[in-house]
Amino acid sequence: MNVVRRSAAALAVTAVIGAAATPVAHAASPSPSLPSGLYGTGDPTYDGVWRQSLALLAQDAVGVRPAASAVDWLAGQQCADGAFAPYRADTAKACDAKTPVDTNMTSAAVQALAALGGHDAVTGKAVTWLKSAQNKDGGWGYTAGSPSDANSTSLVIGALSAAGEKPKNVVKGGRSAYDALLAFAIPCDDGKGAGAFAYQPDEKGALAANADATAAGVLGALGKGLTAEAAGTGAAPSCTDGDDLTPEQAAANGASYLADALAADGHLMSALAGAEDQPDYGNTADAVVALAAQGGAAQAAGPLKWLERNATTWARQSGPAAHAQLILAAHAAGADPRDFGGTDLVRLLGASGPAPQAAKQTAAADSDAKSESEDGFGVWWYVGVCLVAGVGIGFLLSGRNRKQQP
Repeated sequence: MNVVRRSAAALAVTAVIGAAATPVAHAASPSPSLPSGLYGTGDPTYDGVWRQSLALLAQDAVGVRPAASAVDWLAGQQCADGAFAPYRADTAKACDAKTPVDTNMTSAAVQALAALGGHDAVTGKAVTWLKSAQNKDGGWGYTAGSPSDANSTSLVIGALSAAGEKPKNVVKGGRSAYDALLAFAIPCDDGKGAGAFAYQPDEKGALAANADATAAGVLGALGKGLTAEAAGTGAAPSCTDGDDLTPEQAAANGASYLADALAADGHLMSALAGAEDQPDYGNTADAVVALAAQGGAAQAAGPLKWLERNATTWARQSGPAAHAQLILAAHAAGADPRDFGGTDLVRLLGASGPAPQAAKQTAAADSDAKSESEDGFGVWWYVGVCLVAGVGIGFLLSGRNRKQQP
């Protein structure tokens, strides 16, 4: 989803806007100080934990056992209170009030470490911290104490579920995460925004449809995380109106909105301030997972095919989190991530970090795949810098106040 964007590179650029989010892009050249267990060669300052979590989740989803060093790196990023920041260069130094911990990174790490197993102490502390950061409306903001948003709330729901908690029983002020999510749901009579989730209400309390928040909200309302699999009846989603919707109905409404938004071109559009509108590969991948989780693989077939035809170049340019997003989309919709439009996404992801324990690659394959990934980093780094300079910084991993999207 992640939550969040759920391509850590893209999220970084849009981090400015609210919270998969959602990490600043990749650096033009590898840094000699980067730890060997980390996926990707770009600057991890804003997205290290995010991209590592997605990489581990994607590998686990397709039966690949990640390298122990990669798992240890992620677990070692945790602060003593249980929270995770995007990146801690010196984990021997204790976290303090200036350490930028947040709910998105923490939730992604919980989902990854819970999926891999054997890290109950780490995930238990993280869940305790997440519970302490819950708002009185039942939801979560990007940081503790910030206003609740649909993306962060949904990511936390996924973390709670992954850790064996029942999100409906985690309450604050008598309200659960589902109460918060339903407050972001837009009624079915709201024109183009019918059935969608808003990221947050605006200053006047109005809700604006947001495709990224909707993809996250569908998964959250279903109680699912970033590695959701195909489910549902297979029937086309429709929008149900009413003042007393269940979370499942709100999820169906959100899926209906996404299906309509994807119907014309097979993809969602990005509308970052200061940049030309263009296809949003990461959000489209998130939408595939949401549609499959709500209504079955057939509902996600159209946008999945579009991603197979168009998204592999984007993934090579963007790095491990993008490869992971596409793997999770393929996994959810029943496609083969090892032959995704002719590209072996699993191989490329594995080559961007320490060799997996159960999917060793040849040295030549590793070199080719790393070269493919690194060649694109420079372009996206400069694009990211220009965007940040133009619009400021703020979904580091999921927030992004991209208030309105088609």
